[in-house]
Amino acid sequence: MACFKSFALGVALLGCVGCSRSHSQTPPETQPAELGLNVGVPFRFVAYGDSRFHDPKDTEAANPAVRQELVRAIAKADPAFISFGGDIVYNGYDANDWRVWDSETAVWRERKIPVYPALGNHDLHGDQKIALANYFERFPDLKNNRYYSVRVANSLVLVLDSSLDEVTGVQGKWLIQKLDTLATDLDFVFLVLHHPPYSSSSDDKKFGGGHSARSQEKDLAQLLEAREANMRARIVVFSGHVHNYEHHEHGGVHYFVTGGAGAHAYPIERAPGDLFQSKEINYHYLLVNVDHGTLKLTMNRVDLTSGTAVWTQPDSVVISVSAAKAAAQGR
Repeated sequence: MACFKSFALGVALLGCVGCSRSHSQTPPETQPAELGLNVGVPFRFVAYGDSRFHDPKDTEAANPAVRQELVRAIAKADPAFISFGGDIVYNGYDANDWRVWDSETAVWRERKIPVYPALGNHDLHGDQKIALANYFERFPDLKNNRYYSVRVANSLVLVLDSSLDEVTGVQGKWLIQKLDTLATDLDFVFLVLHHPPYSSSSDDKKFGGGHSARSQEKDLAQLLEAREANMRARIVVFSGHVHNYEHHEHGGVHYFVTGGAGAHAYPIERAPGDLFQSKEINYHYLLVNVDHGTLKLTMNRVDLTSGTAVWTQPDSVVISVSAAKAAAQGR
């Protein structure tokens, strides 16, 4: 597999672009470049998030045994890349948390697996300048940018920073331009961000704990669903923040919540529209196999309650480009 990689502290990452200001500031007017990963079809990648790398002796922040088991399993899966949906560390300002990331993910660097991260709220904890300095030290090819795009074979990956405006402002303008000028040979557009547009979870802890979907991500969903109606490519959204697994479909767009990377999982009360009805604690990663015009996404769940890793695949989803839509659009 050939790709344009660079390494800092042993972390393999493709270059990416975006903006470097906080939600309360206006990012500079820029036109981010689209980066590329040189792989052929079929290919596979992993999507997951909410690991909270932190001192493994402190089990209040996360489940370190689960986190470490998932890292090892992902390395064995040998994906073309890893899409990381944020909350990489427990506290972004804490250099020790980032050193745990360096240590526990060494196997990914040994196997030269690129990592494409999205910023989560925990990654911005504390003094934001210090937090971002720690983050960009691990991912130097971002060049202090916080959103970016990557072309991967028949797919386009758009990574957003959900601490910035997503449908307005500079990031929103960039996103709309990307969606409105898609290459005609794209089969899939993957959006990655930390906060989910749809969730069974709720801020009301009496319903199991977690986080409700925010208004800004609901606005993003409306934008995506309006674009999907007139697109050949299928839009698939990966988010985290909620420490569990969910699958929603609205307006032809598939939304996956994949926040099971090690932060203590939320037992959530499933909404009727959640296509995955489970009361389990779902520590997991998603393996996405992409082919011509179709993809298969498999949720790989790990249970360590017995002291031994027990792996299951409780959900599998196939998403295809609509032949009827493609024909109507003359493609």
